[in-house]
Amino acid sequence: MKPTVLASVAFVVCILVSGNALADMECVDPVADWQSRDVLRERLEQRGWKVQRIKVDDGCYEVKGIDRRGNKFKAKYAPASLRVRKLEIDFNEDDGQASDYLDEDQ
Repeated sequence: MKPTVLASVAFVVCILVSGNALADMECVDPVADWQSRDVLRERLEQRGWKVQRIKVDDGCYEVKGIDRRGNKFKAKYAPASLRVRKLEIDFNEDDGQASDYLDEDQ
């Protein structure tokens, strides 16, 4: 096989694999199984977090707010189980604790 053909095949395979990985980030829970945004808000507020916004994005609940230590966060939750799918935190200081962000059963 010529090097250019081999490189082209490798490129196509990489594109297909990365597309599948991106598709896995979307939530696919049936709407009938979704829990309400209020339930998610209550759970987060019980942790001492201040929820600024909850919206639906790619089939997931996307939440923006401030955690109990004052760090900004953005998270995606599966709407049926309310489990974290993705979490981004902008730490103010180097005082982040993993237990602040994970559910007890994770």
